[in-house]
Amino acid sequence: MPDFPNPELRALYQKDLGDIWEAARTAGVRPGTIRVWESRGKIERVRIGDGQPLYHLPTVKAAGDAGAKHRHADPAGNSRGRRARAA
Repeated sequence: MPDFPNPELRALYQKDLGDIWEAARTAGVRPGTIRVWESRGKIERVRIGDGQPLYHLPTVKAAGDAGAKHRHADPAGNSRGRRARAA
């Protein structure tokens, strides 16, 4: 069971579904982050037929908003700083 489950299929509206690019834009992340969230069980795809994978955009936004508490208030705090080099 994902951390942010989708509503039942019959309760979904087409306007609330989007591809990975729309999902990433909605959550304010990159498409790769959407893939990571899916692989870690944070979100799930909406499965409709054999077509392109779709995501429930309000659910993805909720997942993105929940992850915002882990971001630094100062954008410089997100950097890794100086990297140590292997000898």
